[in-house]
Amino acid sequence: MADYKKGDKVTWETSQGETEGKVVTKQTSDTKIKGHTVKASKDDPQVIVESEKSGKRAAHKPDALKKA
Repeated sequence: MADYKKGDKVTWETSQGETEGKVVTKQTSDTKIKGHTVKASKDDPQVIVESEKSGKRAAHKPDALKKA
């Protein structure tokens, strides 16, 4: 699993194709994004990313991301 840090440029797949953005934080506890609960723990972290195009934030499993 890649170790992502704040500011890392990453890409991920969406229904519209590949999207590029940056890492905001590595989430290791439950949180809410856009009204949805994101389940995360130290053993199963999520990476919060911000889209370069839309500026929207989303949570992804680390293995769903690629360093750009």
